[in-house]
Amino acid sequence: MDKSQIVHLRENNTIQEFKNTGKFEINDEIKKVYDDEGVFCVRNLFSKEEIDHILKGITETDLITSRAWDLADGEGRASRLVIWSHPGNDVTGMVARSRRLVESSERLLGGEVYHYHSKLMMKEPHTGGKHLWHQDYGYWYKNGMLRPDVLTVFIALDVCNKTNGGLQVVPGTHKAGRIEHDLLHGQTVANYDRVNALCEHYGGVVYADLQPGDALFFHSNVLHTSDKNDSDLRRWCLLLSYNRADNDPIYKHHHPNYTQLKMVEDSEILSCQNFTDMSGKEFMDPAGDKTVNISLKKSGFH
Repeated sequence: MDKSQIVHLRENNTIQEFKNTGKFEINDEIKKVYDDEGVFCVRNLFSKEEIDHILKGITETDLITSRAWDLADGEGRASRLVIWSHPGNDVTGMVARSRRLVESSERLLGGEVYHYHSKLMMKEPHTGGKHLWHQDYGYWYKNGMLRPDVLTVFIALDVCNKTNGGLQVVPGTHKAGRIEHDLLHGQTVANYDRVNALCEHYGGVVYADLQPGDALFFHSNVLHTSDKNDSDLRRWCLLLSYNRADNDPIYKHHHPNYTQLKMVEDSEILSCQNFTDMSGKEFMDPAGDKTVNISLKKSGFH
């Protein structure tokens, strides 16, 4: 068996979840779950109308998807990624700057935040590759970030579950701190012996089962992975990462240092009709990222 395959499953196999019934806010109960588990799910954080509008903003032109590049998994497959540094003023920028995400992130992290980067992850049917076990801080520590005071909001644009390479997490592992990571198959990957031990210690792996519009909030030290997509279903998701303003990385690198975030009202997501102006987003050239290794000839980045 491939030692990267963790088989110890959590008995209840669930992530604690909350329902967005209107204006979503982080209350004391949600904050405690985040502090204890490092991850939680919000059902219907974005409405169907909002998700359709976000997808239109991504697919109306190829201005975003044409920047995609391959991240190999060592098994002949790859995930397709597009990463940008600043929100910009298009629809995806309105999502990143929306009050529901910015204020939620500030409440969870305990202070002002800025947009560290956004990422569109695309796993196409029968071809999408694995994203190997890691902590996000395993990458970001190497970028000069001194503390793990950063989180990611994972927004499902499609159905994302066990059948199509959905996310797997080990709740509670953020309490273990950062573990060692090495470059493997083009990805920065957590030490598998430690992953297995932590998985058993913290009760096992949980598969996220998400519908379009559902979102996961997770701490940068939570161990997670995603499998290859052998299904007939596309798996696209939008990830927004927020760093505390006083956790400015000490190195200049491919993600931005502190840049004041101009928050907008949630209504701006649907009212935004900008599908073509991508100025200011600063799409990442993967050749400048020391934490990944790709073949530019196979990359769609240009």
